[in-house]
Amino acid sequence: MSLDEDSLAYHSEDPPGKIEIRTTKSTSTQRDLSLAYSPGVAAPCREIDDRENDAYQYTAKGNLIGVVSNGSAVLGLGDIGAQASKPVMEGKGVLFKRFADIDVFDIELDLDDPDAFVESVAAMEPTFGGINLEDIAAPECFRIEERLRERMDIPVFHDDQHGTAIITGAALLNAVELAEKDLESISVTFAGAGAAALATAQFFVSLGVKREHITMVDIDGILTTERAEAGDLDPYSREFARDVPEGELADAMVDADVFVGLSVGGIVSPEMIQSMAADPIIFAMANPEPEIDYETAKSARSDDVIMATGRSDYPNQVNNVLGFPFIFRGALDVRAAEINEEMKVAAAEAIADLTKQDVPDAVRKAYGDQPLQFGPEYIIPKPLDPRVLFQVAPAVARAAIDSDAARIEMDIETYVERLEARLGKSREMMRTVFNKAKTEPKRLALAEGGNEKIIRAAAQIEERAVAQPVLIGDEDEIATTIAELGLEFEPEVVDPGAGAYDHYIESLYKRRQRKGVTRTEADELIRDSNYFASVMVDQGDADAMLTGLTNHYPSALRPPLQVIGTAPDTDYAAGVYMLTFKNRVIFLADATVNQDPNEDVLAEITRHTAALARQFNIEPRAALLSYSDFGSVDNDGTRKPRRAAQQLRGDPSVDFPVDGEMQADTAVVEELLEGSYEFAELDEPANVLVFPNLEAGNICYKLLQRLGGAEAIGPMLVGMDRPVHVLQRDDDVADIVNLAAVATVDAQEE
Repeated sequence: MSLDEDSLAYHSEDPPGKIEIRTTKSTSTQRDLSLAYSPGVAAPCREIDDRENDAYQYTAKGNLIGVVSNGSAVLGLGDIGAQASKPVMEGKGVLFKRFADIDVFDIELDLDDPDAFVESVAAMEPTFGGINLEDIAAPECFRIEERLRERMDIPVFHDDQHGTAIITGAALLNAVELAEKDLESISVTFAGAGAAALATAQFFVSLGVKREHITMVDIDGILTTERAEAGDLDPYSREFARDVPEGELADAMVDADVFVGLSVGGIVSPEMIQSMAADPIIFAMANPEPEIDYETAKSARSDDVIMATGRSDYPNQVNNVLGFPFIFRGALDVRAAEINEEMKVAAAEAIADLTKQDVPDAVRKAYGDQPLQFGPEYIIPKPLDPRVLFQVAPAVARAAIDSDAARIEMDIETYVERLEARLGKSREMMRTVFNKAKTEPKRLALAEGGNEKIIRAAAQIEERAVAQPVLIGDEDEIATTIAELGLEFEPEVVDPGAGAYDHYIESLYKRRQRKGVTRTEADELIRDSNYFASVMVDQGDADAMLTGLTNHYPSALRPPLQVIGTAPDTDYAAGVYMLTFKNRVIFLADATVNQDPNEDVLAEITRHTAALARQFNIEPRAALLSYSDFGSVDNDGTRKPRRAAQQLRGDPSVDFPVDGEMQADTAVVEELLEGSYEFAELDEPANVLVFPNLEAGNICYKLLQRLGGAEAIGPMLVGMDRPVHVLQRDDDVADIVNLAAVATVDAQEE
């Protein structure tokens, strides 16, 4: 099928369109409905009548944006009218929700008269926390936005102007740095003098570009003072008229440092690129065909060309989705009265800064494992980078507060935690662990210290102050990799092959001499980074260790089990996954270590998993699972979890509710527990689920993760004498950093 056919099928699939409205409160009982509507709704109405701003407390206004258009300048389609623009406006709503958890009503107004448009939008102020104007033709869009900003006491933002300006501005900040040029001295040529071009030129001035260094060209040529005096230019483009001779785009590009194309495709030739100043910066953003294609522009010069387009199939896509969701998120959350220039500059600077940070593996994978690293091919982040929310929204909120545009104050660090919670329960849970880890960072041995992912993770671990990373590996290889990654990072490195570690050898020999290991073999084993890190932790030279990224789980677990061993009064370690859903967190054990545990092992695993849950500030409620409910089936398999539960309930040291054997749905569905099994020890659904064998646990966690929408953190190893965690071979940098924080908290607990 063609793209058009795919799109029509996508949009027409039942239910038609891309958005719907869902309730956020329970509506399952008559009392719920009485609270949601009559008579209960009268109470918040009276409160808002007394204090208008209470609408933000009792309604969805504070998280609701109106995306408003008349369809007079839609994408590359032109003036197609209000009705035909609705798929685009719905799409804008999808992006707001997907990237910043902002709700949207799309409003398509069949109005060509700017006065009528302004009156209609202004009258909707009680409904919305902000207005995103979209796809309105110039120059009317300028007047409409100006008048609405004057009339309305909520943010009004025309994304076609300012969104493009902000993202292009972020790209410019990084491009001039790489080209070793100065904002105040560069000359910039614009192709196009519409809404986006004028707003971008104005924003460049806000960033530090001299207005007199900007040359703008429209379909009739260079914007000159002579044309302005002749009445050729509207008031908005007149601001960029220059006292220069008349000419065409080719004339304006001679010796320019920067070219910004916001016009039509194919209007720039290689000769024009060759006429520019040394190391030119080219932003050719016409869609779908840029003013000059990427390959032609790059090959036109022998020096460095930094190139950006509006297309996703080339490096450096200028995409407004990097801006508007997060700008509005920050503005809404401080109840800003407007989105001012300070907030826009803060957004651009935050986006530019994010480009210089290490890119998460999930983002790299989403873009075909591209080597995304700050440089000419990567001057702005990718649109799917989830960190943009945590960079841009706080920067905008802080700028709103500092510029007196905000109505409420907030602690920005706490605000970041709230933003993380919006993206999923797992981030909220890990924030608890990170905050604990930062109070007392511990020395963390990273056994596979020469691995690129481990090195990138170590840099983040150190930057976030969750641990003191120690890389175990070849010192020269690690230094080379750090340089290739462009990391400003000087880690502690311990090279097992370069030093004299007789005391480590002796320790390993004593541990394993009656397990078939000779002293010569101990000498050889200590050169293995996995054994070395294990001995390092056993000797107290490190507080915790991570391993397993380049080994199968059993192979990676073997050295720490042989050297460190399990905790006192503990015979078995176990692997636990924390699975997070929208409103629930559960811990699953054992999914990685014990194939067929007996009742004693199940009881031991339950104790350790409950202790782990408390590290995440969750009070454990444990269920030992089976295919039987409380004796409904009696055989060796069902007796095992039943007896483990009995053993735990009879242990005075167990201070959490535990029951079993029970089926999985009985354990997690409150109605089943209360209705059919009111005798159960659990008065709320279980959050610690212990499986009868490894097979069941591993199958369940993978199904819940892949089909149930759960986010998985782990496996976290419990029951060891010292903190040890074994990574999975496909773990990314974020997984490594998460387990580093867990390991530090483990060490603090000890």
